Amino acid sequence: MSDAGGPYLFDIGVIALAHTDAPVRDTALSYVRDAIVGDIDAVVPYPAVFGAHTVLTTYYGRSNTDASQLLQNFMDAQRIHWYDEMPEDVVRGGLSQASDANVGGWDGYYAQVAIDQGVNTVLTIDDDFERFDAFDTEVILSPDEFSELNRFLGN
Repeated sequence: MSDAGGPYLFDIGVIALAHTDAPVRDTALSYVRDAIVGDIDAVVPYPAVFGAHTVLTTYYGRSNTDASQLLQNFMDAQRIHWYDEMPEDVVRGGLSQASDANVGGWDGYYAQVAIDQGVNTVLTIDDDFERFDAFDTEVILSPDEFSELNRFLGN
């Protein structure tokens, strides 16, 4: 995989999906593996790890212990740029982004982090980030794969 669209910001859904046994996890897993080995330039805000934990335990049925261990192992990746800040200007900017694009506060925050970190592409499993012009959005699942994921999750 090339880094032509990088740096990439990883959304919660991509991180969580890569750590499941869902039948459509391969694309998410390939991005995570490429980030871990440094083949792509990845930005992961620490709050996305907590979000992925919530998704893994709430929607994918992972135990708290299992989700925690999987994500702690993921955090051992030294080649990922772990965004560990939450300064007031980024939070305020995130809330403005959320308001302007009519998305949730977390998506606004991730959009602001992407802008502040010079991210070219946000990797996601939904299309909310397509509302932002400051970066490209790559929805990693096709509509058919998204339907398959929803069936897997029992939705």
